[in-house]
Amino acid sequence: MSDIKKVVLAYSGGLDTSVIVRWLQDTYNCEVVTFTADIGQGEEVEPARAKAEALGVKEIYIEDLREEFVRDYVFPMFRANTIYEGEYLLGTSIARPLISRRLIEIANETGADAISHGATGKGNDQVRFELGAYALKPGVKVIAPWREWDLNSREKLLAYCEERNIPVEMKKGKSPYSMDANLLHISYEGMNLEDPWSEAEEDMWRWSVSPEAAPDKPTYVELTYRKGDIVAIDGEEMKAHVVLETLNKLAGANGIGRLDIVENRYVGMKSRGCYETPGGTIMLRAHRAIESITLDREVAHLKDSLMPRYAEVIYNGYWWSPEREALQALIDNTQEYVNGTVRLKLYKGNVDVVGRKSEDSLFDEKIATFEEDQGAYNQKDAEGFIKLNALRLRIAAGKGRNKL
Repeated sequence: MSDIKKVVLAYSGGLDTSVIVRWLQDTYNCEVVTFTADIGQGEEVEPARAKAEALGVKEIYIEDLREEFVRDYVFPMFRANTIYEGEYLLGTSIARPLISRRLIEIANETGADAISHGATGKGNDQVRFELGAYALKPGVKVIAPWREWDLNSREKLLAYCEERNIPVEMKKGKSPYSMDANLLHISYEGMNLEDPWSEAEEDMWRWSVSPEAAPDKPTYVELTYRKGDIVAIDGEEMKAHVVLETLNKLAGANGIGRLDIVENRYVGMKSRGCYETPGGTIMLRAHRAIESITLDREVAHLKDSLMPRYAEVIYNGYWWSPEREALQALIDNTQEYVNGTVRLKLYKGNVDVVGRKSEDSLFDEKIATFEEDQGAYNQKDAEGFIKLNALRLRIAAGKGRNKL
């Protein structure tokens, strides 16, 4: 007899999680609570209610978390100019902490004994979901069906559905790729992408036109920043999730945001994936631009030195860890004066910064000018600066350590 009486499942309404509902009911003889989050994946989430009801689920949670997702997770991450292994904008990674938190909160609300997810035993998401869950509720029981059952293929899952009369919606034109989407990005894995030499097919991409097919005329856009976050586009103030929705459309229409990489998963293997992060690509370029005129040099360099570690922490699933919170406190502190406007030109896959201004700018035209500076900068001061910085080099050379 199982000691699990009630389980909260992260439920999409798709094949895998529909099977998991019935499998949990059969295997653990328990009640299942479903939780479906709308984080901008682009599909209607309300149909998940009818699907869950058809499976006998009584407690169903469907929540619109788009604003919270961008405001409290995406924006804080972009304050750090975060990229993993030099390229990946962490679109999947950053969605998992919010889902983990809501799973635990719902478990507490409903008196559930356990939580469950549909992540496989090969990927990073199992780690991210569970590290978050354990950080928020140390004694929680986690059920990961993909690590327990033998339904390890689509054919076996469909056979299971047929045996148990589980309704499965076979969508026409459904992509053959394994995909994950939210407001920040959409990812593609599997099929021909498992060969790193094979080029991604053009009809795979969903959010962007190819750079070749993008308009021949550039699009200009102005982003207004307040404390490191975008608060307005072309002078119109918007909520966080509307900012990202708008930038996704602008960037996608101009062929911006495609990425094809092989990354190092936390579980040890290399994985090839393709990503579309149109709005995020603009956000990264623009944020660095506004920081270039508002951040102190050493603060900016310190941020850049810490960013790879911060990215790794998020990628590996440690959003709720003390090290992430410590890094976030430092990063957020640096954003006090990151205010102003950046003007960008979007053209055939490129994002060019063509202007930046701020009341908090540290750029001093009187000092930086190549023209007469009215005594703002004494060029003779540079001689002592250079000699002091050369002192250790001169001493070493005097000891015969020069290279000539």
